[in-house]
Amino acid sequence: MDPADDFRRFFDQQFGRLRHLGFLLTGSWDEGEELAQDALVGTLAAWARLGDQAHAGAYARTVLVNRHRSLLRRSLVRARRQRAGPGGAHGQVAPPGTEQRLVVLEALGRLSDAQRAVLVLRFWEDLSEAEVCRLLGLPAGTVKSHTRRGLARLRQDLAPQPGGADAFEVAR
Repeated sequence: MDPADDFRRFFDQQFGRLRHLGFLLTGSWDEGEELAQDALVGTLAAWARLGDQAHAGAYARTVLVNRHRSLLRRSLVRARRQRAGPGGAHGQVAPPGTEQRLVVLEALGRLSDAQRAVLVLRFWEDLSEAEVCRLLGLPAGTVKSHTRRGLARLRQDLAPQPGGADAFEVAR
């Protein structure tokens, strides 16, 4: 079988998933798409040595997360140089979907970048704690701490509001 055909099939299967992962990490569909494209370009460069599509999928996800981390570091350095406050906006554009989904995405956007990355990888990508540690280059204790604090913040942000309305009803 032709390697180019194999990669085309891989691209068709993985692009949407990688784009969504990029969106969840950044809060922007445009930035998510750029991350997915970067990940697939990096995967293509390594295609011959990856062996099979299962390894290629994990490799592409690793490239995407590492590229996201690199961009975060650059933006932090730029912000420090400009002596600007922390840049929390990522050009957040909500995807089409239910109001509940928008409320949850907004709550995810209020988490720190590290907490959001850990929660997305653990619960959206369904990765083990060890895999998240490896992908993000963090010790297990830090991943556990980000998970605990991120979930606590989401529970707080999405908890029923005084007067009986929950966060989903408030969004209406």
